[in-house]
Amino acid sequence: MAQLLSELEIQEKAKNLTGWTVVGKKLLCQRQFKNFIEAIAFVNKLVEPAESAGHHPDIEISYNQVNITLTTHDAGGLTQNDFNLALVISHID
Repeated sequence: MAQLLSELEIQEKAKNLTGWTVVGKKLLCQRQFKNFIEAIAFVNKLVEPAESAGHHPDIEISYNQVNITLTTHDAGGLTQNDFNLALVISHID
């Protein structure tokens, strides 16, 4: 099981992420697109990195808006895995 990060580690790592916020024990990112088709295309681009990492985000789609939540459920909070995947997702258009 991945090791939980301390509050200090979380705050330091969060400084290196653009477009993500820490809310409780989760990382949140909201992306907005021109339309539903672009939103779904973006979500489809998340499949391969998530599968490769063996770490899967919670995804909510509302027409042209995609909300991504990362947390390590089995560890009960944020781990390095969450920040690694957030960094990869940040570079996906």
